Amino acid sequence: VVVSIFVNPLQFDRPDDLQRYPRSLDADVALCQSLGVDLVFAPSVDEIYPTPPACGVSVGRLADHLCGRFRPGHFAGVATVVLKLFQIVQSDRAYFGEKDGQQLAIVRRMASDFNIPVRIVGVPTVREADGLALSSRNQRLDAEERALAPSLYRALHRVRGDIAAGVADIDELKRSGAAEIPADRRLKLEYLEIVDPGEL
Repeated sequence: VVVSIFVNPLQFDRPDDLQRYPRSLDADVALCQSLGVDLVFAPSVDEIYPTPPACGVSVGRLADHLCGRFRPGHFAGVATVVLKLFQIVQSDRAYFGEKDGQQLAIVRRMASDFNIPVRIVGVPTVREADGLALSSRNQRLDAEERALAPSLYRALHRVRGDIAAGVADIDELKRSGAAEIPADRRLKLEYLEIVDPGEL
């Protein structure tokens, strides 16, 4: 079992976001050791990009909406580094969190389109008791932001309940979910969409 740990500069569209991104290599390595990981691969930026890359992966229409609309170039950077990691590690299976659904769909499509001999396995989202997804970025929330953040999960949960109850109108489902987001200047719903998980 190999765990790669790499904060990839290619997928950040704002330098300040890259600088502030949480890094906890020692704690990550200790966790991996406690779980029986065989190898932690934690290269430096210079090892992954000894020279600025002239070639990259173009992800096209899968990245032009949802999160990609708000983070230009992000998924091209993700796909490029994932392809590099696949080439370096030569894994049989690679595990990606379902929390980043668009990323998972793009990685699956890239592996298929380029005939990469690795099986992409989706991993269910791990959540706090109140539904907030465990995420590196969520560590940066202050107490008030942390109290607001679970409303995103409540919105998803409400839409899931509506679908289970037979609601089929997409616009009605989106309105229902958006109604769970409180009016607060610190919380802005960028999108709530219902899409095919593979084609987005």
